[in-house]
Amino acid sequence: MEQVKSEAIFQQIIDGDKPTIAVFKATWCKDCHYIEPFMPSIEEQYGDRLNFIELDRDEVPDLCEQLNILGIPSFIAFRNGQELVRFVSKLRKTREEIEQFLDRAVEVATALNK
Repeated sequence: MEQVKSEAIFQQIIDGDKPTIAVFKATWCKDCHYIEPFMPSIEEQYGDRLNFIELDRDEVPDLCEQLNILGIPSFIAFRNGQELVRFVSKLRKTREEIEQFLDRAVEVATALNK
């Protein structure tokens, strides 16, 4: 997963036509570490339909405030600079919940293509 450390690069990536999933995490976050073992296989599973980027909440605090990222890990889907859907809560996320969110992101992006 590409690590993004600046708002400018973040904006450049989410402006693309392929939907991008921005994953907001932090090094001190236990729930963020919980998802690490299965995220590579999820990324591989959805890689043909979605881009994935990772941002450390502590490195882009202004962006997180702008996007109203309160709990982490948080997932937001973007395409052409627009937010499509989000999965943001303070609760631990399971693999199944993340996959359901990604399915929804693909569904919304596909619907907007029509």
